[in-house]
Amino acid sequence: MKLIAKLLAGIFLGILLGLFAPDWAVKLLLTFKGLFGQLLFFTIPLLILFFITSGIAGLPRDSGKLLGRTLGTAYLSTVVAGTLAFLIAAAIVPMLSAEGSATPVANDTVLEPFIELEIPPLLGIMTALATAFIFGLGIAATGAERLKQVFDEGRDVIEKLLVVVIIPLLPFYIAGVFAELAAAGTVFETLKTFGVILVLSISLHWVWIMTLFVIAGLRAGASPFSLVRNMLPAYFTALGTMSSAATIPVTLQSTRNNGVKDKIASFTVPLCATTHLAGSTITIVACAVAVMVLHDALAVPGLLTMWPFIFMLGIVMLAAPGVPGGAVMSAVALLSSMLGFGESAIALMIALYMAQDSFGTACNVTGDGAIAVLVDQASQHDTVAETT
Repeated sequence: MKLIAKLLAGIFLGILLGLFAPDWAVKLLLTFKGLFGQLLFFTIPLLILFFITSGIAGLPRDSGKLLGRTLGTAYLSTVVAGTLAFLIAAAIVPMLSAEGSATPVANDTVLEPFIELEIPPLLGIMTALATAFIFGLGIAATGAERLKQVFDEGRDVIEKLLVVVIIPLLPFYIAGVFAELAAAGTVFETLKTFGVILVLSISLHWVWIMTLFVIAGLRAGASPFSLVRNMLPAYFTALGTMSSAATIPVTLQSTRNNGVKDKIASFTVPLCATTHLAGSTITIVACAVAVMVLHDALAVPGLLTMWPFIFMLGIVMLAAPGVPGGAVMSAVALLSSMLGFGESAIALMIALYMAQDSFGTACNVTGDGAIAVLVDQASQHDTVAETT
């Protein structure tokens, strides 16, 4: 929660500077925003390459049916949740802003940074994504342990960069985003959309949590409300940690309290912590719709156009690092390549997402408990079928 407080402080500081500070102060902040943005976009392809490769190569291979069932349920949950979020956000958000754009308009109030520096990425985003799938599947098929170790260590290096440099500096980056918006005169339109998207995303999280547990309750013959109540410790722990991985011990205990066998819980909960990101997907899709509404250059697509993005998002979530904001960092590749987001749109997207990241994480881990119940019930059904 400390990060959220810092992000909110960054938004507030950026607005004040954009509205009242002298031009040199705003230009200094915009210079930092530009340089940090170059580092961020240089890092994204490396994150995609190392995290997706390591994630695919590291999937357990000795529990075929259990693995397939867990991954299939998690992926279906993520895709359906993203579809629901898009349909509702596309119906509600455009009504908030009949006109106006978050993109700074070329006028006398627009300020330029003192210096601009370009850091070309080593790989294009889609090149990194394709390479990651080739190596990840290849390592899993051949058992190339040395190559897997290289990608695991590369993942650790990028995660260290995120934890030590990028995440701590994000509040200043977001301050630059809002200083630019304030100087352009579009910040209050953006803040109005911020508030609505926050309420909408949290509401959709709980709609999806209850949907999963109603299904799980019907399968297990248990009260959905009782199942959700047992998962509340995991929900509130995730609000504080903003990390599915850090919440695993509490999620495990909460899942066991719902009657899930220890063997199933110990397998599904750690696996879902990195593969089931329905809450994060809801937030990313809703925020993406909001950014498209705020930018005149981006039109909200139809469902058939949005589905490929949602399907790919469910796969790319394998690359999501277990750190605050990890999901949106992984999604940048798809936002730029499939939805046409430029640097300013992605910067606003990161700001929107990070302000509500803890709620998406809490939805993720709570939903993990429902998936564990469903997988446990399916395993029990298989056992009964084998004995008859």
